[in-house]
Amino acid sequence: MHSRCVAPVAGGWRVQAFLQGIFKHVALQQTVEQTVAGLGYDLVEIERSAGGLLRVTIDLPWTAPTSEAVAAGIPEPFVTVEDCEKVTRQLQFALEVDGVDYKRLEVSSPGIDRPLRNEQDFERFVGEVIDITLKVPMGAAAAGQVSANRKKFRGTLERAETAEGAVAAPGWQIVWSDAPEPKPGQKVSKKRAPAKLHALGFVLDELRDARLAPIVDFKGRRAKTQPGFSDIDDGTNVPD
Repeated sequence: MHSRCVAPVAGGWRVQAFLQGIFKHVALQQTVEQTVAGLGYDLVEIERSAGGLLRVTIDLPWTAPTSEAVAAGIPEPFVTVEDCEKVTRQLQFALEVDGVDYKRLEVSSPGIDRPLRNEQDFERFVGEVIDITLKVPMGAAAAGQVSANRKKFRGTLERAETAEGAVAAPGWQIVWSDAPEPKPGQKVSKKRAPAKLHALGFVLDELRDARLAPIVDFKGRRAKTQPGFSDIDDGTNVPD
């Protein structure tokens, strides 16, 4: 009978620690998502920051508005401070039960750079300016129109269409112009030729990240959400 000796793999403890970190992240994701969904909200994002901060972003479930609501100009409902407080209290209990290590919990509504995570988010924000990052550079697909190494783009989100005009499913595109934006108060000649537009088609699997572009329009950009915020640190502090 031959005996076999297995030597420990160098750095094995690092692999174990890495896997433990993944398992903890998945468990945290499940706990937060189940708690938030159980209260009737959507989980948008979970972030861990320095100093033990656990930041949870929530939103109200979205359904496409009816034609009557659009015609009447009825705004979308938004997350309130009371919503954030309710989720905060329930999350505190759930995280304590699961033994999650954190020092401060912050629950808030999405900001102006909210992430776009799924087809419904893209459907919701058609017509908005978004920032996308591809998983891989454009490469040969750039066709000399943009840098082959480029991965980040900003443009207006549209549904992609086929040559026959039918909506492709699933399929999206962003449209942009490289022409500089007019400065505030600058007059633009009516005889000026329209700037050349670029379009980039994609499917969600090709994206590493997608977010609303953090553009502040003081003339009144349509607000998708209003700020709700709840912060827990040895008690509850809810700013006005």
